[in-house]
Amino acid sequence: MISSFKKNIENNFPFLIGKKLLVACSGGVDSVVLTHLLKQTGYEIALAHCNFSLRAKESDGDEMFVIGLAKQMEVPVYAETFNTYKFAEEHKISTQMAARTLRYSWFDEVLKNFGYDYLVTGHHQDDDLETFFINLSRGTGLNGLTGIPKKNDNIIRPILNFSREQILRYANNNKLKWREDSSNKKTEYLRNKLRLEVLPKFKETNESLLKNFQKTQNHLQASHNLIEDYMALVYNLVVVEETDFYIINIPKLKELPHTDALLYELLNGFGFTEWEDISSLLNAQTGKQVFSKTHQLLKNRDQLLLSEIKTPNTAEEILVSEAGISTPISLKIEPSEGIGETEKNLIYVALEKLTFPLKLRKWKEGDRFQPFGMKGKKKLSKFFKDEKIPLSEKNKIWILLSNEKIVWILGYRMDDRFKVTDSTKNILKITSFK
Repeated sequence: MISSFKKNIENNFPFLIGKKLLVACSGGVDSVVLTHLLKQTGYEIALAHCNFSLRAKESDGDEMFVIGLAKQMEVPVYAETFNTYKFAEEHKISTQMAARTLRYSWFDEVLKNFGYDYLVTGHHQDDDLETFFINLSRGTGLNGLTGIPKKNDNIIRPILNFSREQILRYANNNKLKWREDSSNKKTEYLRNKLRLEVLPKFKETNESLLKNFQKTQNHLQASHNLIEDYMALVYNLVVVEETDFYIINIPKLKELPHTDALLYELLNGFGFTEWEDISSLLNAQTGKQVFSKTHQLLKNRDQLLLSEIKTPNTAEEILVSEAGISTPISLKIEPSEGIGETEKNLIYVALEKLTFPLKLRKWKEGDRFQPFGMKGKKKLSKFFKDEKIPLSEKNKIWILLSNEKIVWILGYRMDDRFKVTDSTKNILKITSFK
């Protein structure tokens, strides 16, 4: 295996020569064999171990084992203990997701603070096969079926083309010791169920499963690369980048074949799941929108506007089309022949002074505006104080902006710069509904 490992490094990772490598070492057979192979081939390495405190004394035993392995190999070691359950509860995520987040965040810190060039992990061919079936079962595009990448930014996986069987054989032949993770035998985890119950039976029906799977992965990756090249051309044709959002030109997109598939490829990666709703936006009325946890997609005339939902504390930033929006609050924007009486939930503005899309967000310290009827600007915090608005109410106040200028403090005062004058040609009526 060591000769095959050297050849794999030469062919796929020649840039690793002379680099400092940080090995993610759990103490399991995969990471122990990886450590041994890298040491045997003369690389400068250090071990990094995460103690997630999930298995009490067993977790502590894993940490002590890795520290002992580093001493035996005469390489540096870094170990960190995490309160994973607490982190998962605070961030309302699964324990597995919490461990992954903590692990890679800490690895990044070690890489930067101690001058290592790459993180090296012990993912292998069976891990890749399991990931393929996990993604397949959850519903995924081509990207999810191409499996675990050999290189992902500064993360390297040099034994990805070796099977678990080859790794175990190498460990036994070299009389290596490793730790067994008892949680790997719990079949309530999908990956474990696949590893222990499903894939062994699958392999029985086809002895060349892993070999054929690797060929399939290569074909899928080639197809994915082809699509990425094509999507780069499509992107340049139909997408315009603005400072805070992207504009997708619907007529140009519709001129191309397989419109829905192209839309999926353009938006895949932004957390959207309701693809039927997204497809319907192409023919929807202005103002319709779809949200993911991180992004907003808004229909505005013959465009789709994609923007990130910025959430410092409770301050979401939402794009507003020429027809308005329906969530998180309802704003109706419509043409008006003249102006009537302005109310708390209704203003009249000059259309030509606005730049669409508008933005809606909560107010924040440092915001300034020019109150209607005044010439000078005033900080919102001072305005709220003068209006004797209590703190509990201030935190609920939304502001509407055009080109980063405040148009309206909803429910309180509009900005004088957007008022209707004798020279105004087009008037808009904006109404808010709670």
